Amino acid sequence: MFVDIVKISVRAGAGGNGAVSFHREKYVASGGPDGGNGGRGGDVVFVADDNLSTLLDFRYKRKYVGETGGAGGAKKCSGRAAGDTIIRVPRGTLVKDADTGRIIADISGNEPVVIAKGGRGGAGNMNFATAKRQTPRFAKPGRPGQFYNLVLELKLLADVGLVGFPNVGKSSLISVVSAAKPEIASYPFTTITPVLGVVSAGETSFVMADIPGLIEGASDGLGLGHHFLRHVERCRLIIHVLDVSDSEQRGTANDYRKINHELSRFSAELAARGQIIALNKTDIATKEQIDDCIAFLEAEGVERGRIFPISAATTAGTKELIAAVAEQLAKLPPILTYEPEEIPLTEAEANPRPYTVNKLDADYYEIAGADAWLTPILEQADIDDYESLQYFQRVLRLNGIIDALKLAGVKEGDTVAVLDFEFEFVE
Repeated sequence: MFVDIVKISVRAGAGGNGAVSFHREKYVASGGPDGGNGGRGGDVVFVADDNLSTLLDFRYKRKYVGETGGAGGAKKCSGRAAGDTIIRVPRGTLVKDADTGRIIADISGNEPVVIAKGGRGGAGNMNFATAKRQTPRFAKPGRPGQFYNLVLELKLLADVGLVGFPNVGKSSLISVVSAAKPEIASYPFTTITPVLGVVSAGETSFVMADIPGLIEGASDGLGLGHHFLRHVERCRLIIHVLDVSDSEQRGTANDYRKINHELSRFSAELAARGQIIALNKTDIATKEQIDDCIAFLEAEGVERGRIFPISAATTAGTKELIAAVAEQLAKLPPILTYEPEEIPLTEAEANPRPYTVNKLDADYYEIAGADAWLTPILEQADIDDYESLQYFQRVLRLNGIIDALKLAGVKEGDTVAVLDFEFEFVE
């Protein structure tokens, strides 16, 4: 089964928690804090794999979670950094943010691409010792890893794409100019998945893709071809294959116009891509049909040097066609690659530590909306310990919460509630 678009979710590993520990050794008094830092969480990394040609595996596994970093230990031992989670995809896979549609990465090169970064490890209590605070009984928790809902979209990497109606001979053409062995039969939609073949042209070579046949309305979702129009987008050159014998009795001129119409409706950029016209089945066409078709194409603005009467069945004219394709490719830029798209920060990204201050009574205030980031900090602090409480108050001050309380009218002696903890406000 050929699968070229899937949805998955990835979550990088969280960092390990910092440790709260104090040095204990015989004959060593007041050894001091020695809690180590937590290890970094594992990244989620995408790698191009040329042994894969479809996204089928992602139909059965849709959630990927990175490894959590190790917790810090005593004696200033840092936690183990987690290993990365490697996800292998076919070369040419676009990774998009499912929530915004932006392109995060184009997995077309050989370099691994980090899609979701692991969380930073938490600091152990050894980091918080000062001349005034010599026995800190708190540590920082590890930060969570990045999370994304992703759309993986495969766009084949091919230099040349074959387009045309079903049964015009695209599969026959790629089979005689490359080592590809597509199924060939006389019924429509014999080709139901894209087929790649490497074509040799003297000292050079290029990749050709046989795209399943298009029909009128393909850009609206009719037929098979609409599933695969995306695979033509990267092609540097298009070979438009026409049945010059009109064996299906659709009219060669109508075929040409309708296919170009579908390409333009799918993508204006794709419609402007350079084309070479292959007039196939000349072995069963009359000279009049061939001449009339060439005259029609020239009237449509196609240069005579881009029109090649061929017969895939007898290989007549195929060498000249391939030579012309190689000559055109030498003048064109490399295969299209997509750059990651930058988008403005969301409110959550711009303000990663949100909160609101609510006045519930004349002397009672509540800090709301801060559960996600304050809970881990409060859990790591020992509220019964004076120095831990000082650290927690410092966190509130650095994040602007104390100033926000003052703006809301809090006075000394008023009660402030945060999560399940209440404290008396002191200037």
